[in-house]
Amino acid sequence: MRWHKDKRCETEGILRHPADAEDARNVRLTLSSDGFNPFGNMSLSYSMWSVMLIPYNLPPWKCMKESSIFLSLLIPGPRSPGTEIDVYLQPLIDELNELWVNGIRTYDSFNGSFFQLHAALLWTINDFPAYGDLSGWRTKRYKACPVCNDDSSSMRLKSKICFMGHRRYLPQTHTWRRSKQHDGKQEFRLAPKMLTGQDIINQLNSSSFPTLSKHPTIVSDNKRKRLANKHNWSKRSIFFDLPYWKNLMLHHKLDVMHIEKNICDNLVGIILNIDGKTKDTIKAREDLVNLKIRKELHIQEIGGRRVKPHASFTLTTSEKVSFCTFLKSVKFPDGFASNISQCVNANEGRITGLKSHDCHVLLQRLLPIGIRPYIPKDIATTISELSNFFHDLCAKTLRISELERMQTDIVFILCKLEKIFPPAFFDVMVHLAVHLSWEATIIGPVGYSWMYPIERSLRYLKQYVRNKARPKGSIAEAYIINESLTFCSMYLHGIETRFNRIERNYDNVEDVENNNELSVFSGRVRLLGGSQFKRLTSDGLKKAHWYILNNCDEVAPYLEYVSILVQH
Repeated sequence: MRWHKDKRCETEGILRHPADAEDARNVRLTLSSDGFNPFGNMSLSYSMWSVMLIPYNLPPWKCMKESSIFLSLLIPGPRSPGTEIDVYLQPLIDELNELWVNGIRTYDSFNGSFFQLHAALLWTINDFPAYGDLSGWRTKRYKACPVCNDDSSSMRLKSKICFMGHRRYLPQTHTWRRSKQHDGKQEFRLAPKMLTGQDIINQLNSSSFPTLSKHPTIVSDNKRKRLANKHNWSKRSIFFDLPYWKNLMLHHKLDVMHIEKNICDNLVGIILNIDGKTKDTIKAREDLVNLKIRKELHIQEIGGRRVKPHASFTLTTSEKVSFCTFLKSVKFPDGFASNISQCVNANEGRITGLKSHDCHVLLQRLLPIGIRPYIPKDIATTISELSNFFHDLCAKTLRISELERMQTDIVFILCKLEKIFPPAFFDVMVHLAVHLSWEATIIGPVGYSWMYPIERSLRYLKQYVRNKARPKGSIAEAYIINESLTFCSMYLHGIETRFNRIERNYDNVEDVENNNELSVFSGRVRLLGGSQFKRLTSDGLKKAHWYILNNCDEVAPYLEYVSILVQH
């Protein structure tokens, strides 16, 4: 718990693991909440919600591990709590207030003394729908972006709402502001103002909200009430009951994992023109007609049929097959990625079933290389720049100067994409990328504020369900037992536990079978598969003879003896 004070390496201008407290022993927490189906399938018929706390005091290699994540609340299903999640969070908020104001008397085994331990919640980590439930900001429709707040730049299309207008973040004298190639109009607005906690409090005080409750009578009354609020808030978040919450620069963290996945899905869908996944539809082409931009992509009437001209950013059938064949041929180091080739259908030129980490690897490593031979250079370069942005953002350490450059880069990248793809491509998840580098300057590396560790923890919770008639009880009992075993394993010595278990790729094994053999034949590696007999050629024998004479310690006396004979 004191690692960040005693052993942390501080370098000016470099952001590392979040650590900030007057007393290093005080606990810094983050909260995460997400829903899952305890029965192991991906349907929405049953949704149970977990609320987890993660302490940042532990060293970087421990704090995001499953054994360091605390399950604080387990909200039963079958329906999501939605904005009423504050009702369930009330006991937890009361405890956090107690830890902030009074603290708790704690024994420090390192110093051998008692002290008053305090704790503070720094921010929350959620996917975008849960972001809206916890923050109270409606993450849908025209003002879906919680960072832009009331100054969101959205546009209504034929079938959806898009979020463009990224030229607002450009310098006021930039030539692209006067261009109409992006969305059919010029852009002279300034970038939206980042609101402070006090600004949000002022907005909440000027709005009225229904009573949060799960009681059926109150719920039905709330449905009948249509409160016309000036702002897009659906409630006053319970986190503002924490006395320090309004003073924080960032309250709720945008999840890089889900943003990266949505952007990758959009890119793969539109480049491969996958049915149901592509944003380049007939309605998207009609939007181009309405906006009077990119006439070469407008729908054409040929022989009484409406024809969609081929776009330069879409691969042809043969190019799809070549690209998918490339993906199936890629081999990764063990543990680097899942078997992405299982998601690729080379014959049909389709990619389906990608998980979040698959998209992480595909966007940052494979997509820019795979599409380079098939699309124009300017489009391939822009996608490569987007890939590099996420690659730099996901680094273990971040330089403040680099984050400032990345903020400028992502604005130009999104503006370039506005000139390439139809407006339907730019949903709110694509737009949220413009805020990621700004949030990273406050929090630090995104590895401590994304959903990957939380999603892995939910996997374990699903495995705890043995009695499907009582899923919550099964999870609670199994979690308590697992916590007890984890605690005991920290103090057991001489046996294998989850904390001292050797990695599966550990190769520094003792050679006990070849003690009588030459050292060059006693490989200290873990063998894979069975042994095979192979007869060496004459050239191979010469190479083996040369290798033994130059690398085997056992033949050194013989070489010395031969050298003496030669000298005489």
